[in-house]
Amino acid sequence: YYKSLGITVLRVMTDNGSCYRSRAFATACRRLKLKHIRTKPYTPRTNGKAERFIQTSLREWAYARAYLNSRQRAHQLPFFMHRYNWHRPHASIGRLPPIIRLGLTKDNLLRLHS
Repeated sequence: YYKSLGITVLRVMTDNGSCYRSRAFATACRRLKLKHIRTKPYTPRTNGKAERFIQTSLREWAYARAYLNSRQRAHQLPFFMHRYNWHRPHASIGRLPPIIRLGLTKDNLLRLHS
């Protein structure tokens, strides 16, 4: 997804959850050439943006409506993510969608978004 937007991801920041300490996660980071940065234990403030995203996604996607099953909910995730990143206004960045922060030109934005 990020590569299609011309973005190179260099590092990933996570909390200290067991899934992020696993061998599988370490292997994935190595394969993708990502530097893994961990937040300090018991400092949720460091991970505030991620925590806010989780709350928002639960409210606006996961529990926003009654799904018949988990597969149906999972099917809706890409649509939520698109809306969240390309259309949903975010108060912290002047009521603009996050995609604006990538500095894409208008032509690129239209081409990538079509």
